[in-house]
Amino acid sequence: MKTTLFTLFLITQFCWSQTPLERLEKSPRHHEWINLEASDRKVQSFLVYPEVSEKVLTVVLIHENRGLNDWARSMADQIAEMGYIALAPDFLSGKAPNGGGTRDYENSDDARTGIYALSKEEISTTLHAAVSYAETIPASNGKVVVIGFCWGGSQSFQFATESSAIEAAIVCYGTGPADADVYQNIQIPVYGFYGGNDNRVNATIEDSKTAMKGIDATFEPVIYEGAGHGFFRAGEEPDASESNKIAREQGIKRLKQLLSQL
Repeated sequence: MKTTLFTLFLITQFCWSQTPLERLEKSPRHHEWINLEASDRKVQSFLVYPEVSEKVLTVVLIHENRGLNDWARSMADQIAEMGYIALAPDFLSGKAPNGGGTRDYENSDDARTGIYALSKEEISTTLHAAVSYAETIPASNGKVVVIGFCWGGSQSFQFATESSAIEAAIVCYGTGPADADVYQNIQIPVYGFYGGNDNRVNATIEDSKTAMKGIDATFEPVIYEGAGHGFFRAGEEPDASESNKIAREQGIKRLKQLLSQL
């Protein structure tokens, strides 16, 4: 009995200690890299297909301010595991010192610097290119949802003011547009996921609520008490706090429900 319990302990520890890259390597789903034509540059993008028997919607994933790292690609794979096509563009494509993307930066701090050097036009053209491509994937039903995390969450909310081609914008701990006037352009529902201990972001929620209510548009923010910023990532780390673990579990459950409704 002791040996059996110890074996189970080792298995549990191994499962918890797997890195995002290890999870990607063990995924049974089809992964590939494609190049999106976004204005005058090529944007390398990670594409994941679910194991399904029918056409499904596509989720365009906007990564955090760390770039399209292993965690972001792992999250794309998890969305595909839910039964949807996932497309994750690398917004840092061509921006690294050697002309590469996220993987070519020396560290995440350098990648973060590159993210904040992007122009609004570069971000917008990349997203429009991703949505246009997603609509034409043969295995897709033509419907597209955008989801973003951290920096990507803010970009997801912003993109809702620019595009009526998407079914919804999902904002994970990202701020809404600071300009109240641009909310007038929103024609789709926006769903928010926020950590309770993230007041830098949460302090902006009421303004977004007011602006969305003023145009009679759907904005459904949920705050996960005790969770911090980035709980979708932090909540699956080996040393995750209980609050982040719970927030991630509840957030994944809600995400599945929202996508199934769309």
